[in-house]
Amino acid sequence: MAGAGVRAALTILLAVALATPATAQSARLPRDLLDAIPPSARVEGDRGRMRVVQPLCRVGPTHWARRRIVDIAVQEWAVFGYQTVDARPVETRRLPDGVVADAANPPRPAPRNARHLLRLGTWESSRDADATIAGYWSATPDGASLLARQNRQWRGGDDGPVDWVQPWSAAFVSWVMCEAGLGDPAQFRRDVSHRVYIDQAIRARDGAGPAAAYVAWDAGEQPIEPGDLLCNSRGGTDYRSLADRRPEMGEYAPAHCDIVVRVDADRINVIGGNVVQGVSLTILPLTSDGAAHPRPVAGRDLAGARTIFAHLKLRADPVEADAMDRSPTIRALAGS
Repeated sequence: MAGAGVRAALTILLAVALATPATAQSARLPRDLLDAIPPSARVEGDRGRMRVVQPLCRVGPTHWARRRIVDIAVQEWAVFGYQTVDARPVETRRLPDGVVADAANPPRPAPRNARHLLRLGTWESSRDADATIAGYWSATPDGASLLARQNRQWRGGDDGPVDWVQPWSAAFVSWVMCEAGLGDPAQFRRDVSHRVYIDQAIRARDGAGPAAAYVAWDAGEQPIEPGDLLCNSRGGTDYRSLADRRPEMGEYAPAHCDIVVRVDADRINVIGGNVVQGVSLTILPLTSDGAAHPRPVAGRDLAGARTIFAHLKLRADPVEADAMDRSPTIRALAGS
């Protein structure tokens, strides 16, 4: 399929995704098109008796990993029904009653935090969904014990609330890295918490961990590329730069990281887990104000926007800025 055809298909897909709820998901590609083991194949059993049967990960050279990271993340987005969140400031906040918009009182921009949050239909309560998310957990050191707690809840135990609506975004990123070939913890410290591999990347920036796949930078210090990670704090923690995290390295801190899959002049596409209770793509606007390179719009630029405090840059060969469009999943969609 020619590049123009892929771009046209992707444009139509995103337009439909932003306008209508998703009720169906794309099937996973055959292994000869994308050699990735489904996360559900890493576990077996039904609710209450599910267990990890494959905790191992692929190990390969870091400099080959960038395209696989993008391709694997895009396929998971498709499996979850192309859920899309548009965070670009295309809408405006209403001015107070009696105030007329003019040069002195311009309409105030606001992020469009998902004009339409897409849902998974009945899939989210199926055995396939349970096994998929459990498979993400299996790639983390604590995955088996967390799944055991989940089983107790499913069986009606009193071990406390453990549910898939609780954060599994770090488990998703960990599984992507596991399947992409960054299976050696010296490359990527897979964990149920984003802070663990964020701190690893900060140490790599400081000269420790020469085998670390990612190096941490402040937003705007380095160009953003597909395969990189963009991280923001959450849950009351207000990190705005690496300097805010450094004094607390090693301590718990709620955070969220997304995988960059496409970079344009004024926006980027990122894919993350546990976003709208699924794997979702978010469109983030970029700005060049006050930075050496374009950076995601932050809270200081636009009220309500998330602030990226850590850009984790992959030590890998570059790929095309539109790597998402070239992924096997999107090419298969364009061909259909």
